[in-house]
Amino acid sequence: STMEEELMSILKSENGYYVYSASEWLEEMNKMINMVIVILTGIASISLLVGGIGIMNIMLVSVTERTREIGIRKSLGAKQKDIRGQFVIEAGTTSAVGGVLGIVFGLLLARAATIAVGAIMSSSMNGITFSAVPTLSDIAVSFGVSVGIGVLFGYLPANKAAKLNPIDALRYD
Repeated sequence: STMEEELMSILKSENGYYVYSASEWLEEMNKMINMVIVILTGIASISLLVGGIGIMNIMLVSVTERTREIGIRKSLGAKQKDIRGQFVIEAGTTSAVGGVLGIVFGLLLARAATIAVGAIMSSSMNGITFSAVPTLSDIAVSFGVSVGIGVLFGYLPANKAAKLNPIDALRYD
């Protein structure tokens, strides 16, 4: 309490200083980190939704362009599940290619971040190193999510293709 009396005599006010413990500081940091995580999750969710809608549009155009091909396949005895499978696999493949490109870009970005932050930290902090290296499980999950989004959003156009009437499909120009 002597410290408080000394500060009071110097500052002449209780608002002139603030005692802040390490645990309070840690709590504030955790709140900020959690807020950043929530924001980044929201951004990632919106990105996945936009990507999924993009894949759905690409597949709907693909189904429309290949209506005659679908009609020919159906008239030769292809079942609904065959045609649905064809378009779901196509959507999955499209998103898998996007996933691979995203992973390569992410690995390059992580490498660049490691080099940049490493250069900054080596000049200011002795002996502390930084490395951003995605694990194999991180890469597998991101690839799985990418293909999953493709298959999920590709199912509607694939279903539309599978349900086409073969006669109307053959007549389509």
